[in-house]
Amino acid sequence: MSSYTPAPPSNFGGLSEEHSQYENSRAVIFPVPLERTTTYEHGTRNGPAAILAASGNMELYDEELRIETYRKIGIHTLPPIDTMNGTLENVLAELREAQRELLDDGKFPVALGGEHSLTPPLVTATARKFKNLSVLQIDAHADLRDEYQGNPASHASAMRRVVEVCPAVQVGIRSLSVEEAKAIPHLRTKIYWAKDIVRAPLNNWIAKVVKDLSPNVYLTIDLDGFDPSLVPATGTPEPGGLDWHQVISLVRAVARHKKIVGMDVVELLPQPGDHASDFLAAKLIYKCLGYIFCKR
Repeated sequence: MSSYTPAPPSNFGGLSEEHSQYENSRAVIFPVPLERTTTYEHGTRNGPAAILAASGNMELYDEELRIETYRKIGIHTLPPIDTMNGTLENVLAELREAQRELLDDGKFPVALGGEHSLTPPLVTATARKFKNLSVLQIDAHADLRDEYQGNPASHASAMRRVVEVCPAVQVGIRSLSVEEAKAIPHLRTKIYWAKDIVRAPLNNWIAKVVKDLSPNVYLTIDLDGFDPSLVPATGTPEPGGLDWHQVISLVRAVARHKKIVGMDVVELLPQPGDHASDFLAAKLIYKCLGYIFCKR
């Protein structure tokens, strides 16, 4: 039947089959609507769907790189993983295994969250594949509690679990507990506090962040790392955050000097009438893929 024009696909970017088949795609979008430990506003389970919907409305030409990124790399979108059935421990184990399979297939995984507790199993799988791995976290919160409300797999403990696997560099941090403040000197992490960088020239701190990272980098971006004037749609917005150009300048520099081997974007909490936050998340992912694969 061909009497009408079908709607665009619901995959990332609304891409045609030619540019979104798994076999021919270097990047794979992995929706993870995980929401099991959130403690304030709820709704991060809706984040992946909102990002995918917004991505279908992006212009796919990158004016900076002067290319259509998707044509160079191919971007496949997986179905969302079921995160509601079974224990959280089992869900995290499934995430770890799925990440391992993607990496073994030579894919670049991009997980869409969901809450930040999805990051440690993804990092664990990535560290088994890539030696000399470190994690670059862009976030408002340190997420370094050993446990929160009795749960060591809480979103508030995500980076504490990560630094048990590999070192981290944390950028934009401006919220933490006294427990975390006391633990930081003893943990494998370097923190670039928001108060020290948001008004500083980019060349004063980005080169230092790059130098602190190992040759292989896993990138995790909590959207509350951005100032809430740009991204209000998060569960725990914190004032005093980073802006768009600071974040993409950092990712561009890391992609130029290191090998980014996987990433996630987490903690979008879609709000009625606020399409800007959803769109920023989608555009950020596409921009990162351009920097990672299409460096000039």
